[in-house]
Formats: sequence, structure tokens, C-alpha cells
Amino acid sequence: MKLLFDFFPIILFFVSYYQAHFLIENTFISQLIDPAKPDFIAATIVATGMAIIASFIQVGIHWFKTHKFERMHIFSLLLITVLGSITIFLGNPAFIQWKPTVLNWLFAAVFLGSMVIGEKPIVQRMMNEHIELPENVWRTLNLSWVAFFFISGAANLYVAFYYKLGAAAEARMDTWVNFKLFGLMGLTIAFVILQAIYLSRHISEDDPEQNTPESTTSNKEETP
Repeated sequence: MKLLFDFFPIILFFVSYYQAHFLIENTFISQLIDPAKPDFIAATIVATGMAIIASFIQVGIHWFKTHKFERMHIFSLLLITVLGSITIFLGNPAFIQWKPTVLNWLFAAVFLGSMVIGEKPIVQRMMNEHIELPENVWRTLNLSWVAFFFISGAANLYVAFYYKLGAAAEARMDTWVNFKLFGLMGLTIAFVILQAIYLSRHISEDDPEQNTPESTTSNKEETP
């Protein structure tokens, strides 16, 4: 559920992009869109506006439930508000297309910097209340997040600006919108599964119940 909540603005962007014609034809949005603009530009403007609204709602709901602000949501809100506003006013999708890359690379820099600044990598600060791991495992886990954020940002940049350069602009935009939801969400799910497998190995190996004096004695008694 948290993954869906984190992807809420992206999901709404996707739905709004492909339902932009309906929204323009049946709501007040038609008064805000220049009819001379190509359909995919108008759809991008509508979807971007909806994603900005969704980001504010996301931050508000999280604060209402926890009375705290999540940094990822705040960073995302600031970026989509700035880059999205430029996209809306200029009618240029390039700015909103940069948003996932900037956000992911910002997180990569923060996670990497935490290994130099501070006593613990940021992933350890986030998770050490729930599990205990050796220091080298925490560092490996933190570096894996750095790699994940960097690869996600690079993949978004490639799909947005370099994939199928010979195709029509509308087709390329459709491809990016699909990747923004399914591609980035798929990468996230795959990474979380791999991380869980990696953690399960170390948690089982370092399970304190397997190393207690009682268990050691029991094992000796059962040995012929």
C-alpha cells in the first residue's frame, strides 16, 4: 500500500494524460488550454497539473496521519511544482520529463553522502530500529540504493530524450508516460524484492536465537 501511495502522483499523471481529451471536453480545464497546441502537449499540461495537485494531497494526507513530513514527498513536491509549472507555462514537456531523473539522482547523492557525513549510512538510520546487521552489510545495502537511484534516473533520461529518436513526438511522449509508471514502478518492485532476498540471508545467518547458549547446548546433546 505504501508503494501505491508513493506512486500516487505518478498514477494520476498517467491516468490524466490518457484521459486528457475527456477532461478538456467536459470540465473547466478547456478554458485553460490553448486549442492550438498539439494534443499530446495539451495532455501533458493537464497531467502535469493533476500531478502537482496530487503531490500536495499526498503530503497533506501523510502529515494528517503521522503529523510528520516525509522528505521524499517534500523533495518530490518541490521538484514537480517548479519543473511542472515551467512545463505548463511554456508548453514544453522536457522540464517535467527531467523531474524523475533529478529526484533519483538527488537521492543517490544523499545516500552516498551519508557514508561520508555522519556516523551511519542513511539506510541504517532508517532501518536499524527494526533489524540488526553487520556494518559491512549496511554499507553494501546503502550502496545498492545509490546504484538503484542512479540507474533509475539514467533510465528515465534515456527513455525521455534518446529512445526512438526517429519516432513522432507524440509517440515518444506516450512511451515516456508508460515508462514513468510501469517502468519505474517495475524497477522499484524488482529492487525491493532483491533487497528482501539479500536481507533475509543475513538476518537468518545472524539470528540471535540460533546463537544462544541454550540452542548451543541443545545442539551438542543431539549430536551422537
